Amino acid sequence: MARSAAAPETLAVVDMGSNSFRLEVGRVEGDQIFRLDTWRENLRVGASIDDRGRLVPEARRAALACLARFGERIKGLHPSAVRAVATNTFRVATNASAFLPQAERALGFGIDIITGHEEARLIYNGVAHVLPPSAEPRLVIDIGGGSTEFIIGRGLEPERLESLQIGCVGMTSRFFPEGRLTAQAFAAADTAARSEIETIAGAFHREHWKAAFASSGTALALAEILEQNGLSAAGITPDGLARLKKRMVGCGHVERLRLVALKPERAPVLAAGLAIMAAALAELDVRRINPVGGALRLGVLYDLLGRQVRRDVRVATIDQFAARYRIDREHAARVAAMAIALYERASPGTDPASTQRLEWAARVHETGLSVSHTGYHRHGAYILQNADMPGFSAGEQRDLALLVLGCRGGLAKMEPVLSDPRFRARLIALRLAVLFHHARRAITTPRVGLKSGARIRVTVPARWLKAHPLTAHLLARERDEWTAAGYPMSLG
Repeated sequence: MARSAAAPETLAVVDMGSNSFRLEVGRVEGDQIFRLDTWRENLRVGASIDDRGRLVPEARRAALACLARFGERIKGLHPSAVRAVATNTFRVATNASAFLPQAERALGFGIDIITGHEEARLIYNGVAHVLPPSAEPRLVIDIGGGSTEFIIGRGLEPERLESLQIGCVGMTSRFFPEGRLTAQAFAAADTAARSEIETIAGAFHREHWKAAFASSGTALALAEILEQNGLSAAGITPDGLARLKKRMVGCGHVERLRLVALKPERAPVLAAGLAIMAAALAELDVRRINPVGGALRLGVLYDLLGRQVRRDVRVATIDQFAARYRIDREHAARVAAMAIALYERASPGTDPASTQRLEWAARVHETGLSVSHTGYHRHGAYILQNADMPGFSAGEQRDLALLVLGCRGGLAKMEPVLSDPRFRARLIALRLAVLFHHARRAITTPRVGLKSGARIRVTVPARWLKAHPLTAHLLARERDEWTAAGYPMSLG
């Protein structure tokens, strides 16, 4: 499909991984992306979590300095052409939410902390775009610094996604401290990795796929080392890994490793990467796995391109939710249309991303009705916060969940987020839209005015209100809710 005139010529992705931070810039030509620049800094933030689960100050400073350098390279690109994603370390660090605003200021762009399943989906998206087209099921394994993703898919579509909390940085700290390489350490790492992988082995066993591929720097490094040192004829095999492990144990320490094609920055985490790969091949009965490029960064770039020239995968996810939870689409569409109109009146110059999330929240605000009519907004918020939602970052899911949680009922539960003027304006717009459509049928809505600030003003024609006494009653209750929450609302 041809790109629109407004689609960007250049796209960029920042990958904040547990082992390294990477910046990749690509040039768009039609439906293809050609790499222009790739920058990498080995920060190993995954090894910089203290015993309270916090990213330590030294790691935070290094990360901010790196992001500032990346930000200089991509300064001037439109926000819609850039996506920064943070993976496992930032999913688990207890101070990630406090660090994120600093990181965004350093980079100059927003940052999404993505879930493990979303990371797996994006990895497959990248790999699928570099593999030849095929309708046969394919296995992809991606060993990262903090987690390992397993995916089975056909063509461009993933069918099974899993993310396990085993990665080469974390496993290095745990089993190969200070670079020591012993048979006992490899055995312990193998046991730990296999105990995690066996929980998904049934769904990812060789009977479910025809060919296996390994993405990520770990896989590419292992394959190159195996081949150039005569340990494997092609690709990664269990026998080749066993021979490599024997040589590593014979050296006894990372600093004494002498392997052709071993890069200095890869050496410290090679043993852990080998242990995870060997465990995965054993548990899933993989006889040979071939290295492949692509992975997360290319997947994010193609996902960005998809938002420009094809259907945004997030739209498909919202449609799937509507079908899965049997949402009344016509009613939801009416609520969404009014919510957007009110939000744009309340906040002129609204950014498209905020408006879009408001629309999506309105379209799925009744997700919880599939659980119970009573308190359906709470049930819906829980589902949206915790479900796998392809295309959505953890922050976007949280935003949708909060809007749905606050779409009705008391406002006391929303107190922590009401101080955000933009969120407050969206919430007011959504609550009013739900309120006006309480009868769940098409109505001729009046021209409703909305001003949102420290004080809220809602204007509705008096004649219309007189003809709709129940709506007038509900509006009076809404006024009392906002006034009690510290944001006086007037009706006129």
